[in-house]
Amino acid sequence: MLIPIIVLVIVILIPVFLYNALVGKKNQVNNVFASIDALLKKRYDLIPNLISTVKNYMEHERGTLTEITEMRAKALSGGISDDDKVQIDNKISKALGGIMVAVENYPNLKANENFLQLQASLNEIEEQISAARRAYNAAVTDYNNAIEMFPTNVVASVMGYKSKTLFEISGKERENVNAGKLFKG
Repeated sequence: MLIPIIVLVIVILIPVFLYNALVGKKNQVNNVFASIDALLKKRYDLIPNLISTVKNYMEHERGTLTEITEMRAKALSGGISDDDKVQIDNKISKALGGIMVAVENYPNLKANENFLQLQASLNEIEEQISAARRAYNAAVTDYNNAIEMFPTNVVASVMGYKSKTLFEISGKERENVNAGKLFKG
């Protein structure tokens, strides 16, 4: 009589434990992504100040500055998916990096106190975003592993859980930066 009760309890508890583990992993991914969102908002708030400071000096980079402004507006507009946020973030990171390299042509801008403050703030935020991306990728990898591995994949399938996208850079972004090309337009 005791053995069937033990088996029944185990059969009931295993799905409960699997369910709870999956919910915990999903919530961890959402929590870390929310941290990234907060940091990106901080970056987006800094961008207008950076652009207005740099705009006076960098007439020929105006197209890049306009592109960053448009991407910022799209990111803040809401209603975009997490995957779209990842893509916009990657584009903004690349464009901001190009501006920082182009700043080398403007000695007065490099010495401007406002610019130096903004650059330091941006560097700090970029470091925080980088750390948050690593935490997000770790949480997503753990979550994706859980929804793909047996037996949790069965529970995940029933719950309708889908794989999440990692923050990754494109192959082009992995190449060495040619600063000379950046200055030629």
